[in-house]
Amino acid sequence: MHDKRPIRELIACHKTGWSMEQRFYTDPEIYQLELDQIVMRNWIFAGHQSELAEPGDFKVLNVANESAIIVRGQDGTIRAFANVCRHRGSLVCLEEAGNTRKFTCPYHGWVYDTEGALTGARDMPKDFRREDHSLHAVSFNTVHGLMFVSFCDDPPSLEAARRDLAEPMAMFDFENLKVAATKTYPISANWKLSVENYQECYHCAPAHPEYAKMHTLMLDDKKIDRVQEHMKSKMESCGLKDIQFDFTDSEAPEGEQGYAYSRSAMFEGYKTGSRDGEPLAPLLGELKDYDGGASDFTIGPFSFLLAYSDHVVGYVFTPVDQTHCQCQIYWMVRSDAEEGKDYNCEELVWLWDVTTYADEKIIVDNWSGVKSRYYRPGPFSGMEWLEQRWVEWILHELRRAPSVIN
Repeated sequence: MHDKRPIRELIACHKTGWSMEQRFYTDPEIYQLELDQIVMRNWIFAGHQSELAEPGDFKVLNVANESAIIVRGQDGTIRAFANVCRHRGSLVCLEEAGNTRKFTCPYHGWVYDTEGALTGARDMPKDFRREDHSLHAVSFNTVHGLMFVSFCDDPPSLEAARRDLAEPMAMFDFENLKVAATKTYPISANWKLSVENYQECYHCAPAHPEYAKMHTLMLDDKKIDRVQEHMKSKMESCGLKDIQFDFTDSEAPEGEQGYAYSRSAMFEGYKTGSRDGEPLAPLLGELKDYDGGASDFTIGPFSFLLAYSDHVVGYVFTPVDQTHCQCQIYWMVRSDAEEGKDYNCEELVWLWDVTTYADEKIIVDNWSGVKSRYYRPGPFSGMEWLEQRWVEWILHELRRAPSVIN
C-alpha cells in the first residue's frame, strides 16, 4: 500500500539509528526538496585550481539540472558562471574542458568573454544593453587549492573549514597538487545511496578485498585502536602531526559548511594505496617518509578526500536525476611530479577504480532492493555511525524546507 503520509509526518516518524523509509528514495517531491534545500545550497567539490592554470582555461561542472562554467579569466581570477545563455537559455559551452578567449552560444551566436560579459549579440533593438546580459555568476570558492561551486547566492561559509583545515592540508601541500587523472562513474541509483555507501566500511570486507587487505577502517573500533599505534609512533619523524577533529555537517553551526579530518593506520607492509603497498608517486609537501597511514577529509555533504603520503584522491557524489547519480574521482600528485617518470597513471588509479566499480554494483543492487514492496528500514550497525549521522542531517535539512514547515 502506498505511503501517503505528509512529508513532515514521514520525517517525524523516522526511527533514530535506522535507515530511511522507502519514500525518501522514490518520491519525486522529496527529490525536488533535496535539490532545493540541500544539493543546490551547499558547496560541491569541483577539482583543483591547477586544472585552470592559464587565462582562458575552463571546465564544466554538471549537477542534476544545473551546469556551471568554471574559468580563469584573462585577469587571472577564477570565476564560475551558469552555463545558460542570457538570450533564450541554451547551454553556452558544450565542451567538458579546454582553453578559450570567448564562449559562443551554439544556438544564436551570442558571445561572452572569460569574465562573463556579453561582447557580441547580432541584430538586437537599439535600446539593448549588453551590460545587462552578462552570464549569471555562480558562487565559487577555494579551500587550499581545492575548487568548490554552489548553485545558490548565499551558501554556507567556508571560512571555518579553511582555517581549521590549514594545518592538516599544509602537511600534504594541497595548494601545490595537480590532477594526474580524473574519471566519472555513472551509478543507476538514487544519489543518497551512493553517499551512504561511502560513509561506512561495514561493507568493505565482503565487497572490497583489494581495499580490505590494506586499510584498517574495515575493522571495528576495538581492533582499530590497537593497530593505530604503529602509525602514531612514526608520524612525527615522517613530518606528520596527530590531528583529529570532527565537525561534520550534522554538527556544523548555523551558517558554516561542515568539515572533518582524521588519520588512520594502514596494515603493516602498506605505505600507500597500491597493489604491493609500495609508493606510487613522490612524497607530498615536506613529508620525510611514510608513516603507514592515510587521512580522511570531509568538506560539505557530498565531497570527500583521502590523502596518502604520496597522492590524494578526491570524490564528489552528485545526483543526475532521481534515479541516477555519479561519482567523480580526482587523483592528485605533487605539482612537479612527471608522468612516466615519477608515477604511472594506471597504477595510481588502480585501487579506487576497482573499488568504485565494485561500489557501483552494490549500490545498484541496494537500489533494486530499496524499490521493492518488501523493503523496510533496518537498524544501523556500530560501523555505520557516520552514515547514521549523515542520514539524520539530511532529515534535519528537509525538516527546514518551507513547504515542510508550512
